Amino acid sequence: MKRVITYGTFDVLHYGHINLLKRARALGDYLIVVLSSDEFNAIKNKKSYYTYEQRKMILEACRYVDLVVPEHTWEQKVDDVKKYHVDVFVMGDDWSGKFDFLKEFCDVIYLPRTPDVCSTETKKHLIKN
Repeated sequence: MKRVITYGTFDVLHYGHINLLKRARALGDYLIVVLSSDEFNAIKNKKSYYTYEQRKMILEACRYVDLVVPEHTWEQKVDDVKKYHVDVFVMGDDWSGKFDFLKEFCDVIYLPRTPDVCSTETKKHLIKN
């Protein structure tokens, strides 16, 4: 079984997220999403529209996702790759090069972002209305 892992906040899930999850899952047989906890978002000075539990429930309903676990620190990636026996680490290409240190443990792939969609803009629209 080929295991794939990706990380993110996945706030206000949109078609760009689904596209990323679909492409990540296509790289293996099992997709693990490591979802930023509310506490970790606070450390990053981010505030999600939905709580961790709500975002987790939404991701678990996605057919491309097999497992959702919390992200508590930037540093946990190596441990996660080892713990979940990961073969492929996937992130959006706006993170290109940032996680190359994981190449010692698994393949690292940066996927192009879906054009014309942005979580920040979606959140602004939701809050405004």
